[in-house]
Amino acid sequence: MAAAPPDGQEKVIAAAQHIVKSLASSKNAADDMIRILSGFDNRLSLMSDLFPPPPGAAAGGPISEADEGTSQGDGEGHEEDEPDPNDDDAAARAEAEWDAAAEVIERWDSPSAGDRTVFGSREDAEEYLAAAACLAGAPGPRAEAALQAAMARLEDEFRHLLIRWSSPLAAEDLQASLLRRLSLTVPSFNSSAVDLDCPSFANHAGEGGDEPAGRSSVSDDEISPYLIAPDTVGALRDIADVMLRAGYAPELCQVYGEVRRDTLMECLAVLGVDRMSLEEVQRVEWGVLDGKMKKWIQALKVVVRGLLAEERRICSQILVADPNAEEECFAEAAKGCVLQLLNFGDAIAIGKRSSEKLFRILGMYEALADVLPELEGLFSGEAKDFIKEEAEGILVRLGDAVRGTIAEFASAIQGETSRRPLPGGEIHPLTRYVMNYVRLLADYNASLNQLLEYWDTELNGGDNPNMTPLGHCVLMLITHLQSKIDEKSRLYEDEALQNIFLMNNLLYIVQKVKDSELKTLLGDNWIRKRRGQIRQYSTGYLRSSWTRVLACLRDDGLPQTMGSSSALKNALKDRFKNFNLAFEELYRTQTSWRVVDPQLREELKISISEKVLPAYRSFVGRFRGQLEGGRGSARYIKYNPEDLENQVSDFFEGKRPNA
Repeated sequence: MAAAPPDGQEKVIAAAQHIVKSLASSKNAADDMIRILSGFDNRLSLMSDLFPPPPGAAAGGPISEADEGTSQGDGEGHEEDEPDPNDDDAAARAEAEWDAAAEVIERWDSPSAGDRTVFGSREDAEEYLAAAACLAGAPGPRAEAALQAAMARLEDEFRHLLIRWSSPLAAEDLQASLLRRLSLTVPSFNSSAVDLDCPSFANHAGEGGDEPAGRSSVSDDEISPYLIAPDTVGALRDIADVMLRAGYAPELCQVYGEVRRDTLMECLAVLGVDRMSLEEVQRVEWGVLDGKMKKWIQALKVVVRGLLAEERRICSQILVADPNAEEECFAEAAKGCVLQLLNFGDAIAIGKRSSEKLFRILGMYEALADVLPELEGLFSGEAKDFIKEEAEGILVRLGDAVRGTIAEFASAIQGETSRRPLPGGEIHPLTRYVMNYVRLLADYNASLNQLLEYWDTELNGGDNPNMTPLGHCVLMLITHLQSKIDEKSRLYEDEALQNIFLMNNLLYIVQKVKDSELKTLLGDNWIRKRRGQIRQYSTGYLRSSWTRVLACLRDDGLPQTMGSSSALKNALKDRFKNFNLAFEELYRTQTSWRVVDPQLREELKISISEKVLPAYRSFVGRFRGQLEGGRGSARYIKYNPEDLENQVSDFFEGKRPNA
């Protein structure tokens, strides 16, 4: 005989003993009830006289599988159908127990109960749940009325616990907390087993007694702020067990779905994803929309890998008694959150296209493609099929938006119509914009190669069989840009300045390719050809700028008579005068021109010096004597070679002439 229980336990133990005895004739019901009661309080499971042994079993000993087989066997000597002389007594006891259970329920519905909640104390909760479980399936109007009252109260208590013990959503720091704790650490949900390898889940594992050996629980402040308090999960599970076994799954699922849906939607708002219609998305200015798209990309990963994965885990713990109810509750809780995310993605995909949106759209495409398998894995049945179809459709439309935006960008390059030449032949803003844009495309290499694989070959800009789809796309865009730059070079009347402009812009293009992943896409041969073009522009510049200057330093056309011939002196004066005028004109104009790249700038100066200075030095050396000593000779031989070299060093620096 077990020792008398401590004061305060008599009522609970007596109720439990009555319930177990009354259910002795139904093995399954008894097993279920024993499991429920054992979960309420370990005091019950320690009492050896609470669960009497079956016939043939040793008193107080466990029931083995062999014992169960004997008691339920089909062989001879089976006495299940023999009349039990105690049937009347068992029926009377069962009726008394149902009345006692109904009395517990009715007491909580009386005015004396006031505003107290059943789950205000552990003892009250255990007694009430045991009474409600006892009434499940009990006959008679009183038992049925009491059961309905119990289910209504448990539904309210379930709702109250869900709302009260979901950690409150704080202010601005919640988003940072979610991103920090979840975006890179929360494992994906596996429908066949809950992954407990993440430390943030460790203290939840301990609830069911199956925490991995050697793992210490984390502190409360390490738990993500949206989770249901761990101690509450067990109470919610106990309520769910009783309601499910009493046939109240629809009511339970409705409460769970409503409360958790609102909580998840609130988390989504904190993450910066607002409910927006297509019209609202279309009206938002780009700066605001860009921020919302960025938050959407972050939120999608946090929601799928954090919020929903954890919601699924908690849902499976609370509704462990009924897998179907678990699936329904999770779907109802999660669908609204998922659909709001997907609807925003769809609004972006089908919205007005503009070049600045491309990289955000690519980011959204990659984020959705990345989490899609995990998102599908969270759901099952019709909900899974629905979510999968919606998400895959949006993924296709985002891909269409990417291709369409690139095509429009190509058209925008070709249609650029500015007619004002840049002073000094500098790099055109179109060149900078297009090359920075194209360089960013390389960051999405894998996705764009997939999205552009079957794109129109004419738009792909070439038929090089060794080039990737993205390579074709980049080549197309740069080819359009070069054509536009050639067109804009003709806005300059000075042929030399045309060549400076072409050199500046083409070298900028080449450097952007050479210093990025674009080099891999276009190849070394493409770079070599463009460098050859730059050398051609350099030669064109030297020819158009310095041919007239160098003509002044040639012997061609000078009188053949040497000595003090006045004809020769006059010719030399004209030559030096024309040289000075031509050089000074070039100095005046070309010091205001700007060659942007320092290395190219120095190479051009060296090329000028190598052509002009030796010719000038030779000419002066041969004819200085014809003019020296004469009247005003210094007016003609104004520069020595060192002076010219210093003057050339000022070229292409973008200096503005003095007013």
